[in-house]
Amino acid sequence: MASENTRKWAIIPEPNSMTVGEGTVLLPYAERVNESIAIGDGDFLLAHQLVADIRSATGTDWDIATGDMWSGFIRLRIADSRDFDSQDGGTAGAYTLTINTDGITITGCDFEGVRNGVQTLRQLIRQNGAVLPELQIADAPACQIRGYYLDATRGRVPTLAWLKQWADKLCLYKYNQLQLYIEHTFAFDGMSETWRGSSPLTPADTLEFDQYCANLGIELVPSVSTFGHQYVAMRTQELRELGEFPEDADRPFSFIERMRHHTLNVADDRAFAFSTQLVDSYLQLFRSKRFNICADETFDLGKGKSKQEAQRVGVATLYATYVGKLCEHLSKQGREPMFWGDIAIEMPEILETLPNNVTLLNWQYEPEATDEKIQLVAQAGAKQIVCPAVWGWNALLPRIDDAWNNIARIARYGLDCGAEGMLVTDWGDFGHVNDPRMAVPGMIFGAQYAWNPAGDTAENDLLERISRVEYGDCSARFVALLRNASAQAVFTWRELVEYLELDDGTGNCNTDVAQTIPCLADRLVDHLSDCGNAMTVREARNRMIRNMATTIERIPQANRALQQCMVDIAPIAAHMGNPGITAAVRIAMEGQLLLNRVGFALAEAHDVRDAHDAGDWRPSDYRALARELECWCEAYAKEWNATSQPSELHRIQETVWKAADELRRISK
Repeated sequence: MASENTRKWAIIPEPNSMTVGEGTVLLPYAERVNESIAIGDGDFLLAHQLVADIRSATGTDWDIATGDMWSGFIRLRIADSRDFDSQDGGTAGAYTLTINTDGITITGCDFEGVRNGVQTLRQLIRQNGAVLPELQIADAPACQIRGYYLDATRGRVPTLAWLKQWADKLCLYKYNQLQLYIEHTFAFDGMSETWRGSSPLTPADTLEFDQYCANLGIELVPSVSTFGHQYVAMRTQELRELGEFPEDADRPFSFIERMRHHTLNVADDRAFAFSTQLVDSYLQLFRSKRFNICADETFDLGKGKSKQEAQRVGVATLYATYVGKLCEHLSKQGREPMFWGDIAIEMPEILETLPNNVTLLNWQYEPEATDEKIQLVAQAGAKQIVCPAVWGWNALLPRIDDAWNNIARIARYGLDCGAEGMLVTDWGDFGHVNDPRMAVPGMIFGAQYAWNPAGDTAENDLLERISRVEYGDCSARFVALLRNASAQAVFTWRELVEYLELDDGTGNCNTDVAQTIPCLADRLVDHLSDCGNAMTVREARNRMIRNMATTIERIPQANRALQQCMVDIAPIAAHMGNPGITAAVRIAMEGQLLLNRVGFALAEAHDVRDAHDAGDWRPSDYRALARELECWCEAYAKEWNATSQPSELHRIQETVWKAADELRRISK
């Protein structure tokens, strides 16, 4: 068997059983893919995928046929009862792949198995061209549900063209489920005040994308907020009375408040009618029987309009009753409800009330997460899918180490506790500043560990394999350099938003924002009792920046390291032949350099200098930095358009402009 140290190709997810021979197999310059009709691939998409990759890698054109009267160097077939032992890969999605001088044969336990085998062969063709290694693979997934969850609502609505590209990529790495997170970015009838200006997805988009995913063997599951996360809807004239705090509906928009104040007043019967209207109209556009009602982070429940009812029955009962009604409503229509498990886990008595057909989406994003919450749900006998994260939110560069630690850990916990699968989440908090293309390494981590959670794959090994398979990087360094660059993010998009939003728009300190910043939350009450008045914006910002003083000291060193990453990655990217990812990475790195410099300048403006008057700690040219930010923002906007509708790009731009204006203000 070839050594991993000498092999110049890789497969992701890594097969469970693979024997590599000494020889190679040369693909003929003109041959055929024979795909059995029994596979159920009506458009022969799998054969077309192979033909397209052969053309791209070798420049030759192959034919496609079906039936035993037609030969084929590549043969795709469905298994008969003798091909798979029930203990040895007889599960859904299992396949065998044989490459030898007689040709190439992929045998699948079912359609998904053939699809999975084809993706393995495609990866080999992309890396090796016309000369493939002799090998035999017998493979099957550990998780029957291998899903990806993409935020399509908190600032960035993907174009339909890009969604199809992403589905293609999920297929290549053997995912079989996709959910798009929707709050206000879908064109529901009668809700134009909610979705106006957000570039909403439409029923036609959904029908087309649902069919596209189905052809790829990916189940597109509807997911829409029906309880919490109604920030935009609860700020409209027509729907604000359904919220817990309708009196706050006209407050200035805030990225931070959007993450916290967004809960329906479920003590009002109109709330259930609103939620079921969303559910009933949305589910009709999908072939999936599953439906995710979300129902997470209901922070305001029982604190506003529903306070009296919560005092009477208890917050847990109020929550469980509402979610139970929504699940029952779906069940009556033959659907299988899913919802996020954070509230039920905080109030375990809710777990005992869940119907048997409900699946709890058990999210945990900490890199060092324990299995406590997953064990809790398993012991309660509830069905669950474990949900880690790609760790891209609130940042220009993905936190690759955090993603790897989180995903590998949660996948193993899920396997040990008998979870039904894994759903890897990709969030866009704070305006979705993170380019979705930056999530690819995290997505591939999810593909590997959903397939084989028990594997002992090392992070650095996986980074090298991703560089080869996904990016065509012969040096196998691209993803490691991206990881190293992300480690230089000292002053991030999150800190910039927090700093700016401490001003409530009237010159006063926004206490809702301050309460989300640990160094301020503990001080708010004390400050009021000590001084008899609220903390000012200047005081809050001073405390925030001073609390970051030790971190900010790293900025000169971090920016030098980041610039070196840019130098090292440039020639690698030039040879990858992927200008889209090259541009996205360059813009993200340049943006982080600027963010670090903004943090440095703000520290200087707040006199966080101590003994650093010399060396790297030197006065900033605030106005020049403001101009650089604005120029960068224009380049960022162009890259945004490569994947996304206009949606809320303007909010990102307005934040950058506020930062530029603040720099000019402190320069006076």
